[in-house]
Amino acid sequence: MNDFIWLARPVVLFADTPNDPNFKHQLDLLAERPEDLAERDVVIITDTDPSAASDIRLKLRPRGFQLVLIDKDGRVALRKPAPWTIREISRSIDKSALRQQEIEDRRIIN
Repeated sequence: MNDFIWLARPVVLFADTPNDPNFKHQLDLLAERPEDLAERDVVIITDTDPSAASDIRLKLRPRGFQLVLIDKDGRVALRKPAPWTIREISRSIDKSALRQQEIEDRRIIN
């Protein structure tokens, strides 16, 4: 996760199996408007194998399906136990102070 600090906003999707209906639905939702996520520097990370005990799973300790948004500074910005639309994810990102600063910086440059 340290590789993404100040570069990207990871959205981590956890499930106990890749066949989890919420996991599948979340992937479908994310595929609808990937350009909106790219504009916000979002990267998608999936973990559907609890037995592998990945570092991110050990750190975030999900139960079943969970969506976790991590901001560019490395802090957890959002945890949701159900799928979210790109609109909901984008709104959550756009409210963050870091995103507001990015928008302002782009205005100044352009």
